Amino acid sequence: MRVNLTVNGESRVADNVWEGESLLYVLRERLGLPGAKNACEQGECGSCTVYLDDVTVCACLVAAGQAEGREVRTVEGLGGSASGEGEDAGLDPVQRAFVEAGAVQCGFCTPGLIVQAHDLIRRGRGVPADAEIREALAGNLCRCTGYEKILDAVRLAAARTQR
Repeated sequence: MRVNLTVNGESRVADNVWEGESLLYVLRERLGLPGAKNACEQGECGSCTVYLDDVTVCACLVAAGQAEGREVRTVEGLGGSASGEGEDAGLDPVQRAFVEAGAVQCGFCTPGLIVQAHDLIRRGRGVPADAEIREALAGNLCRCTGYEKILDAVRLAAARTQR
């Protein structure tokens, strides 16, 4: 089967897709976008979170065929143009805040957390309360941190975005 979709603003085609193949597999293995991680394959950990038509989903639970003709935005597509200077030029404010706050450890959960935090901030007004952040990120599991630096990163990104 052939799947035509828009990924990070670019028209893409995946050929020879098996009917039961996940969107996550297509993104990582067929389209060369390794940002979304393959961990639980059951929608429990959130490491594969992407936008599908502007709604966050676990890409491991979406059949690739369901993405036909739709728009997908991955963690790689959050950053804007390469403005600014240095290694983090072109990063989205959420991505930059995760780096600055030290919210990145092994990095496996980070892409999903960033996409979900991005969604929380773009839908919200002002800096969300800790309870709002925790609820928004409840579907994203991290085994390395105590989540405090992740909360710091979300608050930092939200404050910068609201300026």
